[in-house]
Amino acid sequence: MTDHSPILAPVVVLVAWSLVMWLWMYAKRIPAMRAAKIDTMNLVGGSGADLKAAIPAQAQWPADNYNHLMEQPTLFYAIAITLALLDFGGGVNCMIAWAYVALRILHSIIQATVNRVIVRFGVFTLSTLCLIALTLHAAMRIF
Repeated sequence: MTDHSPILAPVVVLVAWSLVMWLWMYAKRIPAMRAAKIDTMNLVGGSGADLKAAIPAQAQWPADNYNHLMEQPTLFYAIAITLALLDFGGGVNCMIAWAYVALRILHSIIQATVNRVIVRFGVFTLSTLCLIALTLHAAMRIF
């Protein structure tokens, strides 16, 4: 028996996955920057767009995904914690949260490897439907 809401487990897993993508991002970017002869020791300023123009697109894909994991999943974290605080984070809501996390991980793998936009979009849409369901359940509980 635990003394915390079960929905917190998928929250922790998605944060951990985001950190995996952070590592993947640098594992791809650093060699690409070296190959492009970018002198990071003397580099001043610049932006992601500058780097995108200097390295192969495939080396940028994990970084693009890491950025995506800092966007919509923030809504997931908020609603999952809300459901936990409402003592409504078990059962179907926990299963939906796990589905959301699995779909976001799948989205990451697709984007960081083959990056087929239509496939990525389908997975993103399914994950968004999970987020909508969690939000509706929280709203029904509160109101």
